[in-house]
Amino acid sequence: MADLLFKAQQLCFHDKICFADLEIPAGKTTFITGPSGTGKSTLLRLLNGVLSPTHGQLFYLGRNLDEFDTIELRKEVLLVSQAVFLFDGSIRDNFAAFYEHREKSLPNDETINKFLALCCLPFEPDAITNTMSGGEKQRLYLAIFLSFDPAVLMLDEPTSALDSETANQVMENLLSYCKAKDITVIAVSHDKALTEKFSENILALERVENNYA
Repeated sequence: MADLLFKAQQLCFHDKICFADLEIPAGKTTFITGPSGTGKSTLLRLLNGVLSPTHGQLFYLGRNLDEFDTIELRKEVLLVSQAVFLFDGSIRDNFAAFYEHREKSLPNDETINKFLALCCLPFEPDAITNTMSGGEKQRLYLAIFLSFDPAVLMLDEPTSALDSETANQVMENLLSYCKAKDITVIAVSHDKALTEKFSENILALERVENNYA
């Protein structure tokens, strides 16, 4: 894996959110911090092609993002958003739906249980999701995305619905797994304790005036 994962130059989105030139290393856990309105969530969506910059250049592994097929890019650079979306039915049903969407075979129950355990979910695959709490649904959503083993896992406030003890355990499990699998993690979090404990690199965003036009 290359030393430099992402590089952005004079990047703007709709001339409302602009970023100073930035670099994100490969193989390290990067936390993105900054006040509200500095474009933390927007930056994640720019990095995997959900949004397109209106100005500037963005490079992934040395190649301009414009050169990538955006659908394939989103499979490789996977974003777990703040908005949790689950289907009615069981945990297994949800894994099946997401895997079918990606044209992948459903993992067996042993594999599903492994990812549930990583995300501190004490449920069996046939457990119904409708009665789960917000924090449990957030962890299930994360478990499904983690199971895809992407090259890059981007997390937008991944522990916002969790108490501090559970948040710490989930992040510890997740980052240990990603380190073993050579998955680079990029996370947006307002939790200073988590950032201080788990970050290997911090990208601090500030408001930048658009002087590029």
